[in-house]
Amino acid sequence: MWSYFRRLSPLRAFYDLRRYLASRGKYEIVFLFAALAVSVLIIAMFLADYSPKPVYRAPDIIYVQSWPANRTDAEIIAQQKIDQAKKDKEDAERAKQEAAVRAQYKRASDTLKKFGI
Repeated sequence: MWSYFRRLSPLRAFYDLRRYLASRGKYEIVFLFAALAVSVLIIAMFLADYSPKPVYRAPDIIYVQSWPANRTDAEIIAQQKIDQAKKDKEDAERAKQEAAVRAQYKRASDTLKKFGI
């Protein structure tokens, strides 16, 4: 078994590869290097996309308000008005953001329609 490894030589392997490539046509060499370049590019893209550690995200904590059981109807209605004002403000902000996103998609769609896509 060890006699087999004694016959291996990187220099002999290089000469063998050079002799093999010299016997090939020019187009075969071009396609060989093109195939190697595409393979290396795909592997490099996989390695660039690889992320071993997930990004830490803090848990979402939802706080619940505790109300006394003996609240009056007037207190309840006053709190509902305050909460509704907050909700309306949040809804308006969300609608504004959605409109901005829709405008971006519309611009992208119009650009693609110019090219016939």
